[in-house]
Amino acid sequence: MNFLLQNSTVFLKVFNKYAINTPIRVAHFLGQLHEETGGFVRFHENLNYTPKGLMDTFGTNQISVEQANKYGRTAKQKANQEAIANIVYGGAWGKKNLGNINPGDGWKFRGRGLIQLTGRALYQQYKDFSGLDVIANPDLVGQFAIALDVAGWYWSKSKLNSLADGNNITSITKKINGGMTNFKERLKNVAYYRSFDVLGDLKKKVQKKLNNNNPFNYNKPRSSWFNWFGFGK
Repeated sequence: MNFLLQNSTVFLKVFNKYAINTPIRVAHFLGQLHEETGGFVRFHENLNYTPKGLMDTFGTNQISVEQANKYGRTAKQKANQEAIANIVYGGAWGKKNLGNINPGDGWKFRGRGLIQLTGRALYQQYKDFSGLDVIANPDLVGQFAIALDVAGWYWSKSKLNSLADGNNITSITKKINGGMTNFKERLKNVAYYRSFDVLGDLKKKVQKKLNNNNPFNYNKPRSSWFNWFGFGK
């Protein structure tokens, strides 16, 4: 929760922009992001797999046993994460499923951000939406404020608010993860963020900042700022 409070203004802006504006929507959104980032600490995909991990995660449709043994992490070698990304997110599979059409696209457009945006096609869609050139500079997606906006955009385009309203964590997980990885942890995360008033706590934190910056007028900053973010009532 400390991370949320430290970035309260950015979170509230994204919540309002993408209508993540009820306790259950917030809980599902944060619960998924928490798992995707290892507790809001990892904004780039970790491809540090062992050969077995590669086969278990990606299967023979995306990488061969020979390639997994050659590039996976062992006691004698580090994982070659760039080679792994270009294999599992490249080739015919990457072109069909991720829009990766050029050599090196697998690594260039590997998972980044709070929701692990992956593949040239999705990076292009976000560029078209936001105007930010994440094709020329994909590392922008790893910067926190942009990463959070990307997560909100993906959540909205995938129509996950309606699934959150129905408490359908299974479908939400499949939309975000592509499978059911660490599903029990996601359940725990959602339950955690439902256990307290996240929106209320973030608003209080922002109001406290505003009061500290405006010691002689407490009411006007609240009205103007909260109305601007859509929380005036």
